[in-house]
Amino acid sequence: MREYSTREVTELSGLSEGRIRGWTRAGLVTPAKDNEGLWRYSFQDLALLRTAAELIGAGLSTRRVTRALRLIREQLPEGRPLSAVRILVNGQRVVVKDRLSSWEPESRQGTFDFDVQALSTPLAPRTVRPVPVEVKQSHSAVDLYQSALNLELAGRSDEASDAYKAALELDRTLVSARINLGRLLHAAKRTAEAETLYRTALDQDPQNAMAAFNLGVALEDQGKIDAAAEAYGRALSIDGDYADAHFNLSRLLENRGDRQGALRHLSNFRRLMKDSQ
Repeated sequence: MREYSTREVTELSGLSEGRIRGWTRAGLVTPAKDNEGLWRYSFQDLALLRTAAELIGAGLSTRRVTRALRLIREQLPEGRPLSAVRILVNGQRVVVKDRLSSWEPESRQGTFDFDVQALSTPLAPRTVRPVPVEVKQSHSAVDLYQSALNLELAGRSDEASDAYKAALELDRTLVSARINLGRLLHAAKRTAEAETLYRTALDQDPQNAMAAFNLGVALEDQGKIDAAAEAYGRALSIDGDYADAHFNLSRLLENRGDRQGALRHLSNFRRLMKDSQ
């Protein structure tokens, strides 16, 4: 199953990196670390964070969301993911519904089906519905972008790419759509096309650290090492706490023989990883 980096989870969930790292430290999500010490989130982690973002968007406080999701995880049978239930909210009331029952996690009290039907905002899991070509023009760029995110979460990369492209046809300024499309093309080994998208994204938003970092990866994968190091450095000039950029730049500097520079960036990477634990 695919794993997601912290930056990818940030982009796909709409939450801040600080909030995601905070919930990771609190144990609300439980990513694993890879051989390089970087967090790697599962699809279930991502689904939980998307749900948390929607609960916040529905008006619940961050503290309330943290408590509700923690309770839901505790109340579900062992091994059963949050994606197996629907989470709904109406005002300040949270209700969980599965195939057989529904209940309020904070009171642990069951609810009647007509109570659940009255709730106005279904949250998770999202229903993925690809946008037919013939009706694309009737959707806003934001709608198409959201459809692309949902398709990507469902593992339907080709359809997600089409939806990102459709969103960009309607609104060329959607930098996030451009970056996400670049990431999908990059994963499909269409690295030169991804590079072009990342460069355009940076032209549109010069302070976008993710675009700079992704550009660095695309350049490195094409063997353009000096340009890649420059891109990683640009990402760090925008966001000095971009851990992945510190790590990648450290590796490139080590290969160049710049041991002092490599150790400096490796030290920053380790500090950031320690702070995130």
